[in-house]
Amino acid sequence: MRALYYLPVLVLFLFISCSTEELGIEEEFIEDNIGQEDEESVDEQGDSCPDVGFIFEESNGIISIEFENNDFPEGWKLKNDVADVSGQGYMQWEGSPSLGTPGNGRVTFPLMITTTGTYKFTWRSSFRKGSNGTEHNDTWLSFPDAKDFYGKKGNGSVVYPSGSGKSPNPNGATKDGWFKIYRSGNNNSFSWQAMTSDHDGHDIYVVFESPGVYELQVSARSDFHGIDRMLLYRENISQNDALDQADAFSDKKSCN
Repeated sequence: MRALYYLPVLVLFLFISCSTEELGIEEEFIEDNIGQEDEESVDEQGDSCPDVGFIFEESNGIISIEFENNDFPEGWKLKNDVADVSGQGYMQWEGSPSLGTPGNGRVTFPLMITTTGTYKFTWRSSFRKGSNGTEHNDTWLSFPDAKDFYGKKGNGSVVYPSGSGKSPNPNGATKDGWFKIYRSGNNNSFSWQAMTSDHDGHDIYVVFESPGVYELQVSARSDFHGIDRMLLYRENISQNDALDQADAFSDKKSCN
């Protein structure tokens, strides 16, 4: 009789023990899965290295790039025939002109943006053939993954590249989200100037809405347009202050 009395108690004890062990295994499995999901999420969000394997880092709202500090396809030539340039010299397009079709001789500059906002773009360039400043003076520019990319004048006039889905578009050449970027004047010294819209010059702006890696793309348009440097700076920074800091070139960091 005493054995029969203890039998239900023993069965209940074994059931509780097994259930507790199974629960512990299940909780451990869930915790392990949560850890794996977190790692995958972090890896995906942290994978910001572009295919080219490097980035140019923005610092305090300024990006200053030595233009030749990249890999260039055939048609671009490194030149060092003038003293008034920085670094190893400047890059000049010596292939066929690509006046109506952007994308020829494309070069990508990946930018790591940590300070978000609206930036103004300019570059230091020159026309390297002839004496007419309206020839050999322009190159295509695009920011394909930025929040916005436009030209603006001091009077508030704004233009957008053709193909962006926005209007109005600038006078002259524009296509597939690209602006024709030109400099003016018959003095062929290298100068800081970048405008779009023929005979109605608009300065160049780009909006980076969130931190991350963005592409600055350049492609050939006029032959013998030489480019020495590029500069982006937040619109709350004056151009003089940005130029004063432009000699501190942005870090080009390997990220593979």
